[in-house]
Amino acid sequence: MTPSRPYLVKALYEWLLDNELTPHVMVDAEQSNVAVPREFVEDGRIILNILPSAVRDFYMGDDAIAFNARFSGQPMDIYIPMSAVLAVYARENGQGMGFGSEPGAEYYVHADEVSKELEQVEDQESGSAPKRKGPALKVVK
Repeated sequence: MTPSRPYLVKALYEWLLDNELTPHVMVDAEQSNVAVPREFVEDGRIILNILPSAVRDFYMGDDAIAFNARFSGQPMDIYIPMSAVLAVYARENGQGMGFGSEPGAEYYVHADEVSKELEQVEDQESGSAPKRKGPALKVVK
């Protein structure tokens, strides 16, 4: 079964816009392939305003969210894989949803494990020590 996260993210985004609220996305900035301004990352996470008037070239697909935005006056291309989306909510009232246990979430857990295994293999092949990214959580069912 395909992951439900892309469908839920898109629906929440539209719902917030329909209610004239400001959609924000919380992102796990430590995942691979995430492109965000690192100077604004706190505790491995970043919160981004995705209101249409705040971004340019907005794309939201089944695989990722991408757009261009200005940070401290500097334009930057943002890329957020769906697996890195932790929550979508309204700035004004906090209404929205966090992710991690929705149907299909195990797809992202599995994809993250495969990504980590590939990094370890690359590290072993290059002869460098494995990278430690801090504590890790494991889903137990």
